[in-house]
Amino acid sequence: MPRQPLFAGLVFDEFDRPAETAYVGDEPCYVVDDAGFRRHIPSEQVDRQVLSQIAGLMKGSEDLISEQTAKLLGQEDVFTKAAIEQQLKNIDQQFDQLIRVGIPEDMRAYLGMTGFKVTISIHGEVLKMDQPGIASDEGE
Repeated sequence: MPRQPLFAGLVFDEFDRPAETAYVGDEPCYVVDDAGFRRHIPSEQVDRQVLSQIAGLMKGSEDLISEQTAKLLGQEDVFTKAAIEQQLKNIDQQFDQLIRVGIPEDMRAYLGMTGFKVTISIHGEVLKMDQPGIASDEGE
């Protein structure tokens, strides 16, 4: 069970209002306003949808991502690239660990500054995910 919502401060409702965070017992939740009723949505439900969409964007590009990551790390050898590519292929396990440990506050702040934003319905369905560096269909 996550200790805190992964994307706290980056989740908004359908009316572009920030979703608050709260706990129901020890379960972290995103809180959205439904005409005055505060709906508490388990954060893991939303966070897993977001992570699933991110994984879908990476699917098929594992080779390129591992190559660029190895370059970024300054370790462009075959073994490093293969290790990174293997981690990407087992991304679901990486996401499980991420949910357990969370995203550092400074990383969430950076994501927010770059335009990362998740829009959810009052039922916790991810309606839209704005990501930095992803071109839109209009070629913007």
